[in-house]
Amino acid sequence: MNIQAVATRTGVPAATLRKWEQRYGVLAPDRTVGAHRRYSEADVLRVEWLKARLAEGYRIGEAARLLGAGDTGEPAVAPDKLANELVDATASSDAARVERLVEQALVLLEPEQALENVLGPALVEIGECWARGDVGVGQEHATSEIVRARLRALLDPRAAGTSGRAVLCCVSGERHEIGLLGLGVLLQGAGWGIVYLGADTPLPEAVAIAIAQSASLLCVSASAAALATAAEPELEEISTVNGFRVLRGGRGFGGEPASAAVRSLGRVAVA
Repeated sequence: MNIQAVATRTGVPAATLRKWEQRYGVLAPDRTVGAHRRYSEADVLRVEWLKARLAEGYRIGEAARLLGAGDTGEPAVAPDKLANELVDATASSDAARVERLVEQALVLLEPEQALENVLGPALVEIGECWARGDVGVGQEHATSEIVRARLRALLDPRAAGTSGRAVLCCVSGERHEIGLLGLGVLLQGAGWGIVYLGADTPLPEAVAIAIAQSASLLCVSASAAALATAAEPELEEISTVNGFRVLRGGRGFGGEPASAAVRSLGRVAVA
């Protein structure tokens, strides 16, 4: 369709469409022999996506960065589509697209929805693709590192927190920390001040920091059942001799989703 048809359908003036194309590179219509623009359905959906972001209060430069210059595909809107595209971008080793999709999920969706409906399912599927040989370990690691870095950047160690202070760590030997980072983001959003210690942390050191920080919550994560089992006796002792609550999480402990744990802690705090 021509530019006037797109303008009529989307409510975005033709002059604005030209500006978005020339200044931000978010549209790439075909050209006729006479150099007239011809827009595809994907172009129209990109215009509508940008218009929706502007209605939400984003500046056009911010929205264009989220959408991505030079990308001519349809923008992902639904969480399941974002997750699927994240898997596809990993398989094609498109790090820039992975970063964009992670950013879209965390910026445009509520943190709980982004973690449980986009990033979590995508990372699980990427892991299964690696097990089948459909993606390499380098591709899996690259996407995991992008997600890890983005979640870590969301944590603010200066935030005091109105619900209390929480120390987060993985048990000794545990290197997988993305789930723990997600929990930290959700806890911070629920009013907790976060002290994030990360992967492979000896429990005595975590306890010492929790005491020094006057924390009311110690969150411990393990993805491997063997590591969780090895840590359990020490965790039992910690639970009985210190003045803070111990929260176990991760597949190793057979834990509940992070969002459910945060809601449970919210009820405890209110009580």
